[in-house]
Amino acid sequence: QVQLVESGGGLVQAGGSLSLSCAASGKIFSINSMGWYRQAPGKERKLVASITSGGSTNYTDSVKGRFTVSRDNAKNTVYLQMSSLKPEDTAVYYCNADLTAVVVGTWGPVKRDDNYWGQGTQVTVSS
Repeated sequence: QVQLVESGGGLVQAGGSLSLSCAASGKIFSINSMGWYRQAPGKERKLVASITSGGSTNYTDSVKGRFTVSRDNAKNTVYLQMSSLKPEDTAVYYCNADLTAVVVGTWGPVKRDDNYWGQGTQVTVSS
């Protein structure tokens, strides 16, 4: 069973910094992309930043220059360093991973591609 466990988040004043981390565990064969999404109250969940296994990154325009996504492939962990935080960054932040897991098939272990989510962590930026 694959799990994504997030840590970090909390309450910070505008202009401050926070770090999030997300570790994937379980029977994982490989991880393609990992990333962070966020969902503010009453709004859709949207991509914040993502990073491939090769280190290519993608950011939504509103966080460029303020947020940095990175990953440790050996630890199956993705990080999000957030700085110059604004009240509009307030949301629940979710970790996401596209990975290949090893599952028990009818005739033994098989690889299966799937997408996984973390449980979410609250980030609140006060003005």
